[in-house]
Amino acid sequence: MIEVERKPDTSIEYLDNEEKITRLMDQYGQEVIMLAYTYVKDKQLAEDIAQEVFIKCYEKLDSFRHESSYKTWIYRITINKCKDVFKSWHYRLLIFTDLIKGKKDIAAQSAEFENVKREENLWVAEMVMSLPLKLREVIILYYFEELKIEEIAEMLEIKLNTVKTRLHRARYVLEKKLKRGDLNGR
Repeated sequence: MIEVERKPDTSIEYLDNEEKITRLMDQYGQEVIMLAYTYVKDKQLAEDIAQEVFIKCYEKLDSFRHESSYKTWIYRITINKCKDVFKSWHYRLLIFTDLIKGKKDIAAQSAEFENVKREENLWVAEMVMSLPLKLREVIILYYFEELKIEEIAEMLEIKLNTVKTRLHRARYVLEKKLKRGDLNGR
């Protein structure tokens, strides 16, 4: 794997853990919610995941080894929490219950998604959100979170070429969808 040069965030290194976590929450809180939302597509669940992420960060601050940036570390924890949610019985029951009740994902009511709508064309944002998870996550991390391919590979624990392939495939699928004007086409 290609080694990415890391510079520790010295601006918070000399703070106590409570001040560190407060600073990290202020700096990355909304981004963590957005990242979680791109996985679970539920505002409340994304906020719950974000809360769990920062609890875990607080618990593990003393063991943070500075092999990556705080941002990469927090995003990795967020992605893992989202994947844990997908595996959980509660999440599967929630999805099943929503299907039975005929509920739809209410993305438009999410304050975070409203920000995406203001910043980006709603139609393109919906296209990105309609991508399969493996394609959606690399698009979000690369374009919206502005992470480098190397950071994405490390964060997702996949090979560099896999990230490149997924980015290429995601762009191809998005281009096809945009030309057709649909959300379901592949």
